[in-house]
Amino acid sequence: MAKPARKPSESQPADDDLSYGEALGRLESIVEAMEAEDLPLETLLSRYEEGRKLVDLCQSRLAHAELRIQQLERTADGDLATKPVSLDDPADA
Repeated sequence: MAKPARKPSESQPADDDLSYGEALGRLESIVEAMEAEDLPLETLLSRYEEGRKLVDLCQSRLAHAELRIQQLERTADGDLATKPVSLDDPADA
């Protein structure tokens, strides 16, 4: 049985508060609902907009994770450590 679709305003955390896994889970449920239900155009557009924001959030989280992985460096002891990175500073990218 399909989960009832939630409206974005139904006590869901703001997109910036979502982890990658939570955003991906919400995105998957939006896609399932859009594929499974016969929804009015306005609802489809609203879900598409929310889904687009979630895709952007997931891409941002992945880019940040990739940057952190790229910034790993070996310490003098041979251990891995991350260098501080500012995503706003183009010199760090």
